[in-house]
Amino acid sequence: MSSTTAPRPGTLTPPRGAIDPRGPQLTAALTAVVLAAVLLLPAPWSTALLAVQAGLFALGAARGVQHTPHAWLFRTVVRPRLAPPSEWEAPEPPRFAQAVGLGFSLVGLVALLAGATLVGQVAVGLALVAALLNAVFAFCLGCELYLLITRVTA
Repeated sequence: MSSTTAPRPGTLTPPRGAIDPRGPQLTAALTAVVLAAVLLLPAPWSTALLAVQAGLFALGAARGVQHTPHAWLFRTVVRPRLAPPSEWEAPEPPRFAQAVGLGFSLVGLVALLAGATLVGQVAVGLALVAALLNAVFAFCLGCELYLLITRVTA
């Protein structure tokens, strides 16, 4: 089972519900910058920034990555300057990845608020590694986890 589908021959129109996989990759790059800033900034700035990132993860998990501010940026600024994608992606794996990111950011946020700085930094660091894998190598760890769970439970 793959999370990507080939475009329909002779058309640039995506299959129903499919998304351009480069959008979540841009989102991952922006997320990586935010998470790196969380690790570098002192409190309370780092905590506030992590709360904003948790909100963005929550939006992506609840509504889907195609309904986030990052997706709007991709659709309006980046995608018009790119060639059509060679493949399309189902929206469920990136949405699940957003939920995983939300989990890590909430653990980090609660830990930072509770004064457990090391626990918070580890949680943020793990989310940062996942975001960098997607941003740099187009390898979505949360998406792969989604596909694995789908295979195991099917």
